[in-house]
Amino acid sequence: MAESESPGGEDVSDARSQMRLERIYLKDASFESPNAPTVFQETWKPDIGLEINTRSQKIGEEHYEVVLTVTARAETAGKTAFIVEVQQAALFLIRGLDSAQLHRTLGTLCPGTLFPYVREAVDSLTVRGGFPPLNLAPMNFEAAYEEALRQSKASSQPH
Repeated sequence: MAESESPGGEDVSDARSQMRLERIYLKDASFESPNAPTVFQETWKPDIGLEINTRSQKIGEEHYEVVLTVTARAETAGKTAFIVEVQQAALFLIRGLDSAQLHRTLGTLCPGTLFPYVREAVDSLTVRGGFPPLNLAPMNFEAAYEEALRQSKASSQPH
């Protein structure tokens, strides 16, 4: 991130600023189809519910683990067709950022790096489970981060 802008637009041109992906890994994955094989006899017009969460933790002085969790639930004809959950994680080296820049980076840039891997894993597990591909739409983590900040500020305001 040397001589560039951070995801929030702040100038981080300090040559000591750095973010590097050191390792990416699948932390957990699960697929279940509790109503198979009868669910395959239903007309495939699913209602898809999607949950996306991120968490991060400091690992050492300049290393952070970021975990992006996606849970997708498909229902058809009032029955659960499948539930797929993927936790894609990575170890990032991040240095030279102030607290606000670090928080924004861990909440936007890092999950954005992981999202293509999550999309592939969800799609693969769904197909292996006998269902049509589940292609997750791209996600704007910057907008989601800003919305979470707005909600946090609104909930902390006295009413």
